[in-house]
Amino acid sequence: MAAAGGESSSQSVSEELFQNFYTEVKQIEKRDSVLTSKQQIDRLLRPGSSYFNLNPFEVLQIDPEATDEELKKRFRALSILVHPDKNQDDPERAQKAFEVVDKSYKLLLDPEQKKRAVDVIQAGKEYVEHMVKQKKKQLKKDGKPQDVEEDDPDMFRQAVYKQTMKLFAELEIKRKEREAKDMHERKRAREEEIEAAEKAKREREWQKNFEESRDGRVDSWRTFQTKGKRKEKKNRSFLKPPKVKMEQRE
Repeated sequence: MAAAGGESSSQSVSEELFQNFYTEVKQIEKRDSVLTSKQQIDRLLRPGSSYFNLNPFEVLQIDPEATDEELKKRFRALSILVHPDKNQDDPERAQKAFEVVDKSYKLLLDPEQKKRAVDVIQAGKEYVEHMVKQKKKQLKKDGKPQDVEEDDPDMFRQAVYKQTMKLFAELEIKRKEREAKDMHERKRAREEEIEAAEKAKREREWQKNFEESRDGRVDSWRTFQTKGKRKEKKNRSFLKPPKVKMEQRE
């Protein structure tokens, strides 16, 4: 009976967890109803997404200063929206979108990777701030009002967004160039290694053949020498001095 009671209790806990999860899913769907599952998938797979999605914060639509708990909640909310099970009318695109979200989340779980992403965003912000100062300085020099469009918070954020995307893209291009260069170097080193191995193999085979045929060459030379001596001896045995004819006197 105790076992049955324990099993019943376990089932109750499981059902409660499921109900809590289901309620949370519904709350997430309701909260993000302004951007539907299809719209999120379209956003994550839009033209140029290979560069737009380099910024993990942009993928998850979360502030770089968000806490780990906020990051976890945002990942869960977005992953539910784009999960293939929820988008059975377009599972392939949903799977791709889900993989983008999952990759960005895992990247931000790595402190070092997260710091790099934050540094890029900070660099983009500092660049825009510098450009704004330069614009105002030039306007002051020209005796004009020092009002610039980046004074508007929305325009400033947009400028930072554009500059940040540009920096992420430049870093990705450099990474691919380094990767291609490293691949080329590895390929060249491998080709040289194969060539050296083949050369060494040819030299070993030549040496082996040379040694195997050396005894035969020595025997042939000895045979040749022996035959030569025999021929010389034989020729000498047939050489007779010419007969001297005696002169006859009358």
